[in-house]
Amino acid sequence: MSEPDFADAVVEVLQDLEPGDVISYGEVAAEAGFQGAARAVGNLLRVTPDLPWWRVVTADGRLVPGSEPRQAQLLQAEGVRVRDGRVIR
Repeated sequence: MSEPDFADAVVEVLQDLEPGDVISYGEVAAEAGFQGAARAVGNLLRVTPDLPWWRVVTADGRLVPGSEPRQAQLLQAEGVRVRDGRVIR
């Protein structure tokens, strides 16, 4: 059996997320089987449409730079608490 493709593995992790779920880039990479590939997850989200990008934050809960207002709006619509550009866990 061959190793999973990075993009396919990441997409599978992201598609399994439910409304209100929040996960870090590093957690996505680890769950996809690519420990340490957090930046690659971000790059994939940037170029792949129709993925729930708003559910992915930095390890410390910070929202995507430049997209904070939209990401906060989407997360809050799912019941996630956001304050000062960070998810409150």
